Amino acid sequence: MAAVLLGLLLAAPVLQVSSGPVRVARNATVPLVLWHGMGDSCCNPFSMGALKKIIEEEIPGIYVLSLMIGKNVVEDEENGFLLDVNTQVSMVCRQLAQDPKLQGGFNAMGFSQGAQFLRAVAQRCPSPPMRTLISVGGQHQGVYGLPRCLGETSKICNIIREVLSRAAYSDLVQKHLVQAQYWHDPLNDLYRKYSLFLADINQERAVNETYKKNLQQLEKFVMVKFLRDTVVDPVDSEWFGFLKAGQAKETETLQESVLYKEDRLGLAAMDKAGKLVFLSADGDHLQFPEGWFHKNLLPFLR
Repeated sequence: MAAVLLGLLLAAPVLQVSSGPVRVARNATVPLVLWHGMGDSCCNPFSMGALKKIIEEEIPGIYVLSLMIGKNVVEDEENGFLLDVNTQVSMVCRQLAQDPKLQGGFNAMGFSQGAQFLRAVAQRCPSPPMRTLISVGGQHQGVYGLPRCLGETSKICNIIREVLSRAAYSDLVQKHLVQAQYWHDPLNDLYRKYSLFLADINQERAVNETYKKNLQQLEKFVMVKFLRDTVVDPVDSEWFGFLKAGQAKETETLQESVLYKEDRLGLAAMDKAGKLVFLSADGDHLQFPEGWFHKNLLPFLR
């Protein structure tokens, strides 16, 4: 089943950049770690590769590490669908810890699912320290729908949605389909009980004080929501909002959620300290003009 889903999903949207402040000591640049989204790879010359080049041209001397999850770009793309997220996060934590260029700290920028994966890195692996986390279209409360998984017929989307709705929390699907690990069903308690990844990093079962402490070490947590997003459902997840519990129509903001009101993850404290930044882009998922990137995101990297 996992192989079939991989074939269906390989046409998923990737980052599209159309042409068109961090405290720095001793004039040094802060290294940057990038994690791509579903269906993309570390080095795609039309997405992550192009973005890496733009950043290196705008910030001379910056060290940019675009994460490859696997031995090559083919494995990297496949692992975005099939490799257990917790395994991916552990792999990245080891890679960052062994990179001498990152030991003084780094900024991180994640695209789509790569954003919540990098948040897991911040919560689980505080050394080397992540300074600023920029989430570009990340789904921090997960997803409960695939409105345009291929951009073709709704029949294919419905098949995938049906699999996730009926079997997302089975042991087989949880361990072999990445997207199941951040599938968030608000209608029952299976998500809280059986989600191997998202329920853990969002403190759904218990409050891990280490996660809470580590996340609050960030200087800034920047979240970008795409106002015309046809991929992420609900799009509120990109600003850490989600559907209200027990139904699948009404949404609530982060500030209205139990997670925030009980401050289970430290987000309320970060908000009050001015560490949370909410930005929006007037485009579809991961699509923005280069000028928007220069104006809104580059200042956090300089």
